[in-house]
Amino acid sequence: MTTEKAGYLPLAGDDSAEAPGSLEAVIAVQVKRYRAEAGISAAELASRTGLSKAMISKIESASTSCSLTTLQRLAHGLTVPVTALFQGADTEREATLTKAGEGSVTVRTGTRHGHEYRSLGSLKRRENAIEPSMVTLTSASDVFPLFQHPGTEFIHMLEGRMVYGHGSYEYELSPGDSLVFEGEGPHGPLRLIELPIRFLAVAAR
Repeated sequence: MTTEKAGYLPLAGDDSAEAPGSLEAVIAVQVKRYRAEAGISAAELASRTGLSKAMISKIESASTSCSLTTLQRLAHGLTVPVTALFQGADTEREATLTKAGEGSVTVRTGTRHGHEYRSLGSLKRRENAIEPSMVTLTSASDVFPLFQHPGTEFIHMLEGRMVYGHGSYEYELSPGDSLVFEGEGPHGPLRLIELPIRFLAVAAR
């Protein structure tokens, strides 16, 4: 399992690329971007904001830090929210890549040999993140464990046929079928009709 994080991506020809990810660099990129979109010169932006042309140049080259007042003036002059000038400042986001055939195998209470629950990744820093799993059933069983958990769950059949129970209802699922349900209700495979069975399960707790 490999974790990859996105970094700051400078615009082509951006002089502030020497300081990737810094707040000054992000503000520089956004000011130049919105000024270009507005079709105004640095001198005109200076006139709109009450800042000097030299200060605009410093801001756009990421060679100075802006006070809150300066940011408010820039936002007003560019006709954008102040928050627009910070877009890209927090680009370190968690991501998980699980290559084919990889992923940790989860042993769930009541499961047996031939019933595999393989985790396809998780986000440790985010609460209530989805939990995707690939479930493979290769052997029949008279009794399957039923699961209950907070939140919702989605399953999508990829291979085989089975009857899946949720609460007092039963659903026959074939490849291409999907089922979304509340996780609090007892749920799980009831009968395996055609083996092997493989389905994607995504829980949001």
